[in-house]
Amino acid sequence: MSNYSIILISVLVVYMIFNFGFGMWVSKKQQALDAAEGKGFINNYFIGGRSMGGLVLAMTLIATFTSASSFIGGPGVAYSRGLVWVYLSMIQVPTAFIILGILGKKFAVISRKTNAVTVTDYLRARYKSPVVVIGASVALVLFFIAQMMSQFLGGAVLFQSVTGLSYIYGLILFGIVVIVYTSFGGFKAVVTTDTIQGIIMVIGGFIIMATIIHVGGGVDSIVDKLNVVNPNWSTPDQGGLTAKPFVMSFWVLVGLGVLGLPQTAVRGMGFKDTKSLHNAIIYGTIVVGFLMLIMHLSGVFAPAVLNASEIPSTNGVLNTDYVIPKLVLKYMNPVVAGLFIAAPLSAVMSTVSSLLILASAAIVKDLYLNYIAKDKYDSGHEEAADKHFEKKIGRMSMAVTLIIGAIVFVFTIKPPSLIVWINLFAMGGLECSFLCPIIFGLYWKKANATGSVVSMICGVATFIYMTVKGISIGGTTPIVFSIAVAIITFVIASLIGKSSDQETLKLFFPESEHSA
Repeated sequence: MSNYSIILISVLVVYMIFNFGFGMWVSKKQQALDAAEGKGFINNYFIGGRSMGGLVLAMTLIATFTSASSFIGGPGVAYSRGLVWVYLSMIQVPTAFIILGILGKKFAVISRKTNAVTVTDYLRARYKSPVVVIGASVALVLFFIAQMMSQFLGGAVLFQSVTGLSYIYGLILFGIVVIVYTSFGGFKAVVTTDTIQGIIMVIGGFIIMATIIHVGGGVDSIVDKLNVVNPNWSTPDQGGLTAKPFVMSFWVLVGLGVLGLPQTAVRGMGFKDTKSLHNAIIYGTIVVGFLMLIMHLSGVFAPAVLNASEIPSTNGVLNTDYVIPKLVLKYMNPVVAGLFIAAPLSAVMSTVSSLLILASAAIVKDLYLNYIAKDKYDSGHEEAADKHFEKKIGRMSMAVTLIIGAIVFVFTIKPPSLIVWINLFAMGGLECSFLCPIIFGLYWKKANATGSVVSMICGVATFIYMTVKGISIGGTTPIVFSIAVAIITFVIASLIGKSSDQETLKLFFPESEHSA
């Protein structure tokens, strides 16, 4: 192994150890505080005692939403497609505003009233249907596994590319760290390390852009080179190669659709107060805008400093997941490279940790406690659970988190390529499952269990069928028509199905009762 690789790996190992140690320390402090206030294991492990301030809420939302596709897959596609992929990425700028503005306050109030610590908890309280809860839990776990695979793949490919070591070594290194600290630290460890990782991502964005501009001889020189090597780089539709309906599809997938992602929606349950919510909207919008612009613009500029012949290909098709790793390896010294690589690894670890904790919650909290051990656990009065049973749930939660992480690890040993497309497929499936039940449940009194079940089935089935068959309507991606199907079937089925009971309506819509 070269000195370059040794120094780079050392930087990464120190960073990961710090993340692990700091996350566990903060989690232990939160556990002690919750115990003193009479809050149980479930409240701490799955929602962190609802104690997030504005900066932490913004950073954990960003770190969860951004992923390996934001730092590796997306910039890689931008390398071949040009500015059109920057336009697509910038659709994500209002993510924090959309999620926290629409879901934040009402979601927080409802979750406290019902003691909900997961999105599925909220669905259970709103629709009072085992079919909704079980269906949502299964969809969540399956699509989360697919999404986690893309993250593990991204981290391992990056590690392999810049160190020269085997793909499996990279997978083991960060896989073990993120699985262990998530399993034993819970939600508080996740959001604490997310904050650190969000800051590292911003620093990483500065480093990669500064490196490209320096090596390329300045922005003017880079533009001149791009006009030669990629003449269509600056056109809004890549010279006609990227259809406008395809571009507009992303307004649904990463714009409106983010309201249906359980891993971001659950952040609306965990903040401390209204001031924290408002601050998080401001911080989150600024940081997401910076990260999306700087990383994808780096991919656009990359052809000026990196030849296509330097990128691995399969059957003549470039594997653009290697663009950013190759840039790092070619132009950065090992210490700076280690600091930069910590950024996409941060994105990977933060996304995986959030998905892991929610997948565990879906099995332990949403299924086991609510339907198998419901006589021993009352979701409305967690403090009533006996200490012996609480310890058992603690051990079970950690074990389930470890097992899910191990399953994803095994699946990723021989993975498919192109991280960005795996990630987008998983996002689409989650949005088709959760968007309508979440939004209509909060804001439409006629929403009911029938609408939720029919919408989930029709939306997800349509999305999978269109994706597998490669069907496009009007040049759009499958998510557009699938979301439309989910919305239409939700409304029709809700109007036909049995209305929610008055007790539920009073709980979720107290303002209408007051105005009446």
